[in-house]
Amino acid sequence: MSLRFYDTGTRSVRTFEPLEEGRVGMYVCGATPQASPHIGHLRSGVIYDVLLRWLRASGYEVTFARNVTDIDDKIIAVAADQNVPWFAVAEGNQRVFTQGYDLLGCLPPTIEPRATGHVPEMITLMRRLIEKGHAYAVGGDVYFDVKSWADQYGELSNQRLENMRSAGDTPNEQLKRDPRDFALWKGAKPGEPFWETPWGDGRPGWHLECSAMATKYLGPVFDIHGGGVDLIFPHHENEIAQSRAAGDGFARYWLHNGLLTVDGEKMSKSVGNVVLLPDLLGKARPAEVRYYLVSAHYRSLMDYTDASLAEAVSAYQRIEGFVTRASEIVGAVAPAPAVPAEFAAALDDDLGVPHGLAVLHEAVRDGNSALASGDRDAVRRHLADVRAMGDVLGLDPLSPQWSRAGEDDLRPVVDALVAVALEQRQAARARKDYAAADAIRDSLSEAGIVVEDTPQGARWELKRG
Repeated sequence: MSLRFYDTGTRSVRTFEPLEEGRVGMYVCGATPQASPHIGHLRSGVIYDVLLRWLRASGYEVTFARNVTDIDDKIIAVAADQNVPWFAVAEGNQRVFTQGYDLLGCLPPTIEPRATGHVPEMITLMRRLIEKGHAYAVGGDVYFDVKSWADQYGELSNQRLENMRSAGDTPNEQLKRDPRDFALWKGAKPGEPFWETPWGDGRPGWHLECSAMATKYLGPVFDIHGGGVDLIFPHHENEIAQSRAAGDGFARYWLHNGLLTVDGEKMSKSVGNVVLLPDLLGKARPAEVRYYLVSAHYRSLMDYTDASLAEAVSAYQRIEGFVTRASEIVGAVAPAPAVPAEFAAALDDDLGVPHGLAVLHEAVRDGNSALASGDRDAVRRHLADVRAMGDVLGLDPLSPQWSRAGEDDLRPVVDALVAVALEQRQAARARKDYAAADAIRDSLSEAGIVVEDTPQGARWELKRG
């Protein structure tokens, strides 16, 4: 099966045909770091990480750009409220975003451009639009003239211009030719950061930056543009308008991930239901959190509950348990060079991770059956398949990101101490002093160490959750 995506631009599933054979240019709207990332930001991060991994596993060389909106009305407002520089707010929170992506096993983008570093490219784009009659400068602001693009404006979001409201993106609405015109550039205000342009000092509008940065790093036409479904309008609609009005073909496929609610409600500070990464890590390990976030189809609305996270924890531990036991029996087995055909077909079908996970768990069940029967060749085969599928999803338990050896520098010391305790427990059982054996096991459990008796002897792991 050929790789296919649901393209928001055409509202249909399309076979993916890259602009250049063997290469993919992908742009994803990243953070506006006015605060720490919540679970919805993290879901988007792992979704596009799986897409990146699958494209690479499918043989493509991918240039992945994910921007940072490091100047914005919200950032300026937070800085004023906290009485700190605006750049301190943006930089501090962006570091937390990066740490969160890293902790959940997201591969780094090829380039992570920041809005403040690309004002020259924005000036060039505005000049092109003004010269073509699609933008105008007034009172220090620069606006896109939506009526000049009326026939195409609204196609992505499936709206008609006459049904749209005012853009409401500047206090200078009275300066606009039409209230639906959107700001490309906002004139300087006292106490706010600004950059020089031919039309006056000011700062970027939200939409302008993405068009400028995407085309700088991926070219005037590129393959994939991604982001949350909440960005379809106005952000992505405006990106398309300003880019194509300037003469750039821009993105050929538009992918949008679904939003995430909490116990059936939209996340909101006023409601007090915003879930941050530290909240999740108090209930699950990073790999288990990642499993939860990738488990639903990327386009679906996902509702977070503690129960659904607990189910994901159990599911990941079933994978991890097989991989650990199998590795102890047959030794180191590398991921298979290719994933099973059914798994590949699932991901080729609009990144169908839920079906892919079903294939992975079936391989785990077959692998456990092979362990029980003592079929070492089958164990090796299933282990290689599970690791290959896990690698595509960023969930291979033996990857350096998740392996137990990387959890704690004290692991060798703990290994030695637990080994002594288990030897004492085995000696107690041999002399049929089961009370002493149980006491040793209980003491280990209180210390956070879980002991499992297997035909090959006792094995242990750190208690999770």
